[in-house]
Amino acid sequence: MLSVSAEVATLWTAPDAPREVDAPAVADVPDLAAWTGALTPPERLGLHGRTLTQALRGEPAEVLEERGDWLQVALPWQPCVVGRAEPGGYVGWLRRAHLSPGSPRHRDEPGLPQPNPLDLAREHLGLPYLWAGTSPWGLDCSGLVHLTFRRLGVVVPRDSPDQQAAATPVDLDDVRPGDLYFFAHEDGRIYHVGFATSRCDPATGERRMLHAPEGDPTAHGHLEDAPMSARRHADLVAAGRVIPDDG
Repeated sequence: MLSVSAEVATLWTAPDAPREVDAPAVADVPDLAAWTGALTPPERLGLHGRTLTQALRGEPAEVLEERGDWLQVALPWQPCVVGRAEPGGYVGWLRRAHLSPGSPRHRDEPGLPQPNPLDLAREHLGLPYLWAGTSPWGLDCSGLVHLTFRRLGVVVPRDSPDQQAAATPVDLDDVRPGDLYFFAHEDGRIYHVGFATSRCDPATGERRMLHAPEGDPTAHGHLEDAPMSARRHADLVAAGRVIPDDG
């Protein structure tokens, strides 16, 4: 078992997935600030099908295959269903230079008193959306949820469909701050997740949500705490709770 030695190592779908503009992310010492700062909105959208997630320093990585300067690895701290390998966790390709034989850092554990998940999630308000992001240089919707609970020592899957499957179902009328909202396409496939930040207003039906919207080709999104849009209301299909009630 190796561990991530870079501050943030991006997991790619294949060794040839990075583009020229992605060079700072795959340098021997990644420069996430330079990379994310230079990406245009279309280039950010172009990360779809290229990047999978990001691993943080000290995170364990199980090597599955070697190909030159690249290693195919599984990330056991980032559970998933799609693409699961024998060691479990997300599977993709990392630069060999981003890993070391050192012992993985101990998994984060909750402190006393345990912080509120929403307080941790709010620390990222205003951060740019980044497909597959799990770091202070950018987050995607499920990366925000995964990273927030990981900081509490709670194992939560990396992707929104798996997060919905792992959470305890909550009736939409019983949602409270800190619960998760899940959104699906017409085919029922979950595509988005966000934190409820208030109870549903019984008079207006308004719901507020802290989430990471992607934006469009003209402008990238930022993490926001805002009323749920009409489109999100139409796609809202479920709610879930990660941390159960006491007792």
